Amino acid sequence: MWILIGAFLGLMICGVPVALAMAGSSLLYILVSGTVPDVVIAQRMIAGVESFPLLAVPFFILAGNLMNIAGVTGRIYSFAVALVGWMRGGLGQVNIIGSVVFSGMSGTAIADAAGLGTIEIKAMKDHGYSTEFAVGVTAASATLGPIIPPSLPFVIYGMMANVSIGALFLGGILPGLFMTVLMMVTVAYFAHRNGWGNDAQFSLRRLASAGLEVVVVACFPLGVYILMALGLTTNQAVIIALAVLLAADWYFDFSAVMALMAPVILIGGMTLGWFTPTEAAVAAVIWSLFLGLVRYRTMTFKTLAKATFDTIETTASVLFIVTAASIFAWLLTASQAAQILSDAILGFTQNKWVFLLLANLLILFVGCFIDTIAAITILVPILLPIVLKLGIDPIHFGLVMTLNLMIGLLHPPLGMVLFVLARVAKLSVERTTVAILPWLVPLLIALIAITYIPDLTLWLPRTMGLGK
Repeated sequence: MWILIGAFLGLMICGVPVALAMAGSSLLYILVSGTVPDVVIAQRMIAGVESFPLLAVPFFILAGNLMNIAGVTGRIYSFAVALVGWMRGGLGQVNIIGSVVFSGMSGTAIADAAGLGTIEIKAMKDHGYSTEFAVGVTAASATLGPIIPPSLPFVIYGMMANVSIGALFLGGILPGLFMTVLMMVTVAYFAHRNGWGNDAQFSLRRLASAGLEVVVVACFPLGVYILMALGLTTNQAVIIALAVLLAADWYFDFSAVMALMAPVILIGGMTLGWFTPTEAAVAAVIWSLFLGLVRYRTMTFKTLAKATFDTIETTASVLFIVTAASIFAWLLTASQAAQILSDAILGFTQNKWVFLLLANLLILFVGCFIDTIAAITILVPILLPIVLKLGIDPIHFGLVMTLNLMIGLLHPPLGMVLFVLARVAKLSVERTTVAILPWLVPLLIALIAITYIPDLTLWLPRTMGLGK
C-alpha cells in the first residue's frame, strides 16, 4: 500500500502528469510486489474504458465544441444582455446568466470558461470593469457547467458509483439555480459597493422579447402535455410541438430560443424514455449540428473539422486519465488500501454529518492537485462504501463531490479554469488567483447548503421517480 501511495505522491511532487503518476506507481507496485501478473495492466486499462456510459464523454465534449463554433455563444450573450444587462453591475449578471444557459449544453467548466469567457471578459473590460472582477465572475460562473445538466463529471461518477446518471442530472438542477442566485447577489453587492450602474439601457421591448423567449421555451413541454391529453402519442405530440417552435423561431428570429431548448430536449428526452443519458450526449451533438448547419448557418466544414480534431484530442486525454486511474483504483482496492483508509475514517467518526465535513475537506484538498476525472475515479472506491454504510444517498454525495472538485479547478497548482482564464485575460496566474478569491465565498456557502440540505439535491429526482 505504501509503495503504491508513496510512489504516486513522489511522482506528483516531481511534476509528473497525474495520469502518468498513477500509471507509473501502479506499474512499480506490480513489479515490486510480484503478486499481480503484468497482463493485469492491459486488462484493467481495457476494463476502465469498456463502459457504455463513457460513450457520452466524446459526444458531450463535441457538443460543447460545436456550440462554440456555431455562433451560439454570441446569441446566448445577447439574450443575457437583454434579460439582465439593465441591472446594476449588468455585465456581471450577464456573465452568470450566460453561463447558466451554456451549462445546459456543454457539461464542462473549461468549455464554459473558454467559450463564453472570451466574449464576456472582453465586453466587461470594454465597459470599464477591472480585469480582475471580470475574471473572478467568469471563473465562478464556469463552475455551473458540470452542476447544471448535462454534466461530464456526473457521467464518470455515475459509472464509478453505479447510480443513475439521469438522477444525477436532475439532482443538479436546483443546486445549480441556488448557486446562480448566490452569484447574482454577489455581483449586486460589488455593484452597490463600487457604485456601478447598468451596462444596457432599460428597454421594456428588449426585456419583453427576452422574457418571451423564456416563455416560449417553457411552453414547449406544456404544449406536449396538452397534445397528449388530446389523444396524440408522445412522439406525435413532441414532433408537432417542435415543428411549431421551429416555425416561431424562424418567423420571429429569436436570439436564443434554440439554445435554451437544448437542456429541455435532453432532460425531457430522458424523462420520456426517448434516450438514456449516454444517448442524450448524441442528441446534444445532433442538436448542435442542426443549429450550426441549418438554423444559423454559421458552421463550415473547416470549423467542423477543427471541432472534431479538438474533441479527439480532449477525449484522448480524458480517457487516458480514466484508464490510468482505473488501474490505480483497482490496486487500491486489491491491496486493501481503500479498506484501510475507510476503516480509519470510520474509526474517527460514525456521524454522517461529521463525515461529510471531513469528506469536503479531503475532496477540496485533492481537487487542488488532481484532475477532476482522476479524482472521481480514485476517491469513489474509497469513500462510497462509507457513504453507503452511513446512510448517505450516493446521488447527494455525487453533487457534493462534483462541486468540491469544481472549486478545485479555480486553484493552483492544477486548476484548469484558472489557467484558461489567465490566458484569455492575459493576466499572470498570481493575479488571476487573487481575482478569484472573493468568489470562493458564494461557492463555499453553496457547498455548505448542498452538503447539509440533502433535499436541495434529492427532491427533484425523487419527484420524478428516479431517487430513493
